[in-house]
Amino acid sequence: MTSGSMNFDVTTLPIMTIYDFPKGPYPTRVRIALAEKNLQSRVEFVMVDLYKGEHKRPEFIAEKNYSGTLPVLELNDGTCIAECTAITEYLDTLDGAPTLTGKTPLEKGVIHMMSKRAELEVLDAISVYFHHATPGLGPNVEHYQNSEWGGRQRDKALRGMRYFNDVLKKQMFVAGDAFSMADITLIGGLVFASIVRLSVPAECEALLAWYTRMLERPSVKNQPAFA
Repeated sequence: MTSGSMNFDVTTLPIMTIYDFPKGPYPTRVRIALAEKNLQSRVEFVMVDLYKGEHKRPEFIAEKNYSGTLPVLELNDGTCIAECTAITEYLDTLDGAPTLTGKTPLEKGVIHMMSKRAELEVLDAISVYFHHATPGLGPNVEHYQNSEWGGRQRDKALRGMRYFNDVLKKQMFVAGDAFSMADITLIGGLVFASIVRLSVPAECEALLAWYTRMLERPSVKNQPAFA
């Protein structure tokens, strides 16, 4: 396997398992990365029902992911990789020619910075809002809620949308001039915004135009989250 090889054959890769909730915003991030890398055929998805709290069961936490979150990538030797950024990094470098996480030190630094900002300022903020200021996953999962904190995080997400609107006034993609993991993370944020019915502010025209373009991208529009 050599960097930039045009002869890489994905069928030589062993089958991987992804523990998944198909329409969830975080699993959608990994599903988009799989589609971008043309690796769908090398994955078997295992449904984990969030509303039943299957991701919080002791055996799942002990065997698959200490954090009790989705998605989780399991390799054929039993190694489990959690966290969307880590999974995307792994998938992106399997062929030795990364396209989502950057090739040069500068690209890698900017992409990871912008992806982290998309997580903190939009995606994770909406997640906190969902779990604390809405019914969330229901009483069997939401054992503690702080609606005031959830409301603050909703407002943070709206500020984050305005920040990314300013970014996208100046460039085509979140981290510069090419689609990357940072775009995928922000897409996940707007998927979650739709779930909780949190509208992108109308004045965020650049962000809305970017999202319209993203929804036309084959790796994005064919995901269960948009069915």
